[in-house]
Formats: sequence, structure tokens, C-alpha cells
Amino acid sequence: MLKKYPFVFTVLGLALLILFIWFFSDIVVYVLVAAVLSVIGQPLVKLINRVRIGKFSIPQGVSALITLVVMLFIVAGFIWFFVPMITNQAKIISQIDMGSVMDYFREPIANLENFLIEYDIIHTGETMQSALEKQITSVLSVATFSNIFSKIVSATGSFFFGAFSILFLTFFFLKSEKMFSNFLLLLVPEKYTQATQHILMMSNHLLTRYFLGLLTELVCMVTLLSLGLGILGIKNALIIGFFGGLMNIVPYLGPLIGGAVGVFIAVSTTLSLGFYDQVLVTAIMVVGVFAVANLIDNILLQPIIYSNVVKAHPVEIFLVIIMAGSLAGIPGMILAIPGYTVLRIVAKEFLSQMRLVQKLTENL
Repeated sequence: MLKKYPFVFTVLGLALLILFIWFFSDIVVYVLVAAVLSVIGQPLVKLINRVRIGKFSIPQGVSALITLVVMLFIVAGFIWFFVPMITNQAKIISQIDMGSVMDYFREPIANLENFLIEYDIIHTGETMQSALEKQITSVLSVATFSNIFSKIVSATGSFFFGAFSILFLTFFFLKSEKMFSNFLLLLVPEKYTQATQHILMMSNHLLTRYFLGLLTELVCMVTLLSLGLGILGIKNALIIGFFGGLMNIVPYLGPLIGGAVGVFIAVSTTLSLGFYDQVLVTAIMVVGVFAVANLIDNILLQPIIYSNVVKAHPVEIFLVIIMAGSLAGIPGMILAIPGYTVLRIVAKEFLSQMRLVQKLTENL
């Protein structure tokens, strides 16, 4: 029966697989996140495995555990370092005297108000002051509750279950590098085993380079932004630099979001200190630092990571990111490059007779 109608059973199998992924989407996400973390951590596991003390070598399980602990310490270190700074920033923002701010900027606000009314951005009779106060109050209400994350976590056990599941899976993926790939091999017909093994090997190699390169880019951007802002005397340079660098994980759109948040933090700090005449200068300096840092990123860092690492032309990468963003928003943009990398490898293995595939995968 199976040999008589192979196409029908293939389609049925794919349909069942898609249904399974949809029904157990949370579990699939845990597995994928753990797989990505294991890809990032594998180089450290291999490095630890090379350590020799006489004839004694570190067991694979111990290497995996050490790597997982190191990754947890890095995350905990970021939280320990930045949460107090964010809490302090929330207190600073809450100290802004909105009355004084509105009085000082009354004339430019009135001009802007007329412009917005003229283009129907705000309604006649609605003032910029009321709109700004409403928006700032909403921001302050979130900022004041700096422990909102811990309250959300304590209110639901799903976070802890998800975190435990990811850590548990990551440990075993680190301990057995081929566990995830062996599981995937169980889902494909036996005649495609060799081709699938080649796909998994290539994907693991390129994705490891990509994720390590991405981490390098994030560290470089955080350093550039923090140093630049610090040299210019901008308050809370580390917070702005960290958030701005972290947002670079979102291609193209991330730097704009990071820059906007950076300007908001710097300007709000300046307003809380009463230096109203320095608001424009502060905003220009922050925008300038972000512009220079992202120029360095676009010229030096991104071509190395997004083009050379995944072996694709920059125009390809740009179009893929735009299409993924239009389909799935910011998550799509984040997953566009690794997803496209895997698709190219699969296409080269199974569709190599097509000229388009040959052109797109000629550097793989």
C-alpha cells in the first residue's frame, strides 16, 4: 500500500507533522531554542574537552554542565548589572516636573500642535500637552513598577516550566551533539538519510558561525555605543548602549528602535535634572553616536557576519529580511537569515538541477 501510493502518504505525513507542530507549538519552541543555545555553546564544550590533566580528560557530561553554567552566569550577570540601573532610570523619569517642562517648551509645542492639527494627526481642541502627559504618564506607570517582570513570573508557572524545559534540553543537546540531528533523522525516509545528514552538518556549521558572529556584533555595538555616549558625557550611557546594541538583533529596524529609545532615556534624564536648554544638544549627540556606530556596523561588521558567514550576497539578505518582516513582523526579521541559510542548504541538496538554486547556492 505504501509503495503503491507514495505521494499520498508523503503528503499525509507532512500534514500530520504540521498538525503536530501546531498543536505542540510551545514544545517545538522549547526544542528550537535549546537547539540554538546548544549550537552557541558547542564551541565551549569542545574547548573544555581538550583540557587534559595527566591522563584524565573531562567527561562530556561535565563539559556540557560547565558550559550551561557559564551561559547562565552570563545571563545572570547581565540581569544583576543592568536591573539596578534600569530601576534607577525609572526613578529619574518619575522625578520629571511636567509642569515646568510644558512651560519651558510652550512655544515650540504650540507650533508643533498647529502642524499636527493641520495634517489631522491630532484633533482640533486636543492639545499636545494633554497628549504628551497621557503618553508620559503611561510610560511612567510602567517604569515605576520596575519589578513588573518578577510579578508576571510569579503569577504564572509557565515561565518556569519553559525555562526548565529549555535548560534541560540544552544540557542534553550539549552533552550529545548529535542528539537533535539523530531525532530529525527519524522523521525522514531512509533513502534520504545521507542527504539529510549532509544538510544537518552544513546547517550546524554555518549556523554556529552565524550565531557566534551575531554575538560578536552585539558585543561590539554595545561597546561602541557605550563608549561613544560616555565620552560625550551622556548619562546612563551603559543602559542606552546595552539596549541599542541588543536591538541590533533585529536587522535594519533594530537600530532605529534602539536609537529612539536611547534618545528618550537621555532626554528624560536631562529633563529630570532641569537642564531644559540642553535637551536638543543631548538628542543630537545620541543620534550622532548611533549614526556613527551603525555606520561602522554596516561597513565592517554586517558584511562579515551576514554575507561572508552565511555565504550569501548582501542583496539576497536584504530581500529575504524584508520579505520575512512583511510575513511575520520583527520575529520574522530575526529568524530570516538562519531560516534562509537552512533553506538554501536543503535546496542545494534536493533541487540542485534548477538553475536558480544553482545560482543562489554556488558559494555553499
